[in-house]
Amino acid sequence: MRCRTPSRPPTAGTYWHNLGDAVGKEVAGHSACWAKAGPPLQDGKRAKTTRERWHQVHDLLGKGVGLLECARRLNVSLNTVKRYARVSEPERLQRAPQYRPTLVDPYRDHLRRRRSDDPAVPVGHLFNEIKALGYQGSFNLLYPYITQGRVEADRLPISPRRLARLLLTRPDSLKDEHRRLLDDLTTACPQMIDLAELVRGFADLLRPHEDNADRLGTWITTTRTCDLPHLHAFTRGLDQDHDAVHAAVTLPFHNGGTEGVNTKTKRIMRQMHGRASFALLRHRILLA
Repeated sequence: MRCRTPSRPPTAGTYWHNLGDAVGKEVAGHSACWAKAGPPLQDGKRAKTTRERWHQVHDLLGKGVGLLECARRLNVSLNTVKRYARVSEPERLQRAPQYRPTLVDPYRDHLRRRRSDDPAVPVGHLFNEIKALGYQGSFNLLYPYITQGRVEADRLPISPRRLARLLLTRPDSLKDEHRRLLDDLTTACPQMIDLAELVRGFADLLRPHEDNADRLGTWITTTRTCDLPHLHAFTRGLDQDHDAVHAAVTLPFHNGGTEGVNTKTKRIMRQMHGRASFALLRHRILLA
């Protein structure tokens, strides 16, 4: 008979992790708003299809059609219909362009200066110029870099995942350039301003104090007044786990050390699986 590990109560770190998931979804959902501080959003075939599908879903909902019936009529999944029904305007479904770092980035200032002086300068001339400066990439890499608007943008594009990471990072741990970037992006979108304040407020609750019970209730009430549906789902989870949440934010006790020992033990067991005895496992744990 196999022994089952008893379930353990969630820790404050668990709630922070869950909040991080909700923040990532909110940042991605509002990318069409905060990305206005950077390059223009792509408006191609995919964006057109997204707008058409949003209007189809909301037209059916306006006629009293249920979510499941909408999915059947439009031949899409129920989760897709829910995602379209959740947002109030189709632009919020449009994602900001996500660019990876390229070999052209170090020469961006030179390209911007040349295109500012002569907007009609051929791309071939720019390629030869940065080639003389040490550029090791190809012409095919430079051409889309220019046509996608990355040269004229006030900043390098940032992915929603990275922006969510900046929001969840302790403010005094951010570099000055990251702090300025975060301020520029959050102030470009009202929902992002609310999101940043709520993240900081919840981070303060993770320092256990007996007054945190009332502050937690205020935080949940404030969150539900904001246009942040993914955080609304997070607050419903807090309500369902009411006693454990209150214990995590008010009591100084936690089982973080125990969780660390469990993690280390499982790692050692995986390393030795099928190749050593229990005696050696015991020695490794005691001597670690």
